[in-house]
Amino acid sequence: MTDTASPAPSPDFSESPDLPDDDRPVQQPRLWCGDGWTARVIKNEDDDGWAVAMIRDGEPEPALVGPWTMGRDKKNPKPLDGPAFSTLVKTASEFVRRHEQQLHATLHQSLEVDCRGARITVSLDIEPDEDNPSALLSAHDEAGEQLAQHKVSPAFRLSRASATAWADSGFARP
Repeated sequence: MTDTASPAPSPDFSESPDLPDDDRPVQQPRLWCGDGWTARVIKNEDDDGWAVAMIRDGEPEPALVGPWTMGRDKKNPKPLDGPAFSTLVKTASEFVRRHEQQLHATLHQSLEVDCRGARITVSLDIEPDEDNPSALLSAHDEAGEQLAQHKVSPAFRLSRASATAWADSGFARP
């Protein structure tokens, strides 16, 4: 018999019909839930292998999707188990944490510059609103006193040169 099946559609992570309505743990060969996460083994769209999607509770999309080991028959996936799930939770949690740190660093930048013999901290705080993004450029002295604050474009590039030029201009609107 020839396998003429069409490629499997992309998995829908928004619905989980096989999850119980209560808080009982799910520990199935291809679905494992606990610690605020769901691991779901899915068919890899790119090849004949398998992947595992790690979905944080309450999120519509997976936080992390990675390859999953084939079983002994080289056709079906290896079943999920406790140690594998714990490792997946740790990996996905670390991935989310690093992503959040990177996003925070992008949205909240700060550096120190020397201006007229004083050390000035210049900060750019971006509010990534989908409809109306905004950003605030501010300067503080060594004691933490605010010297200036202006609304700027969220596309403003904070660099040592731009911060120094702003401070040297007397904090004029950039």
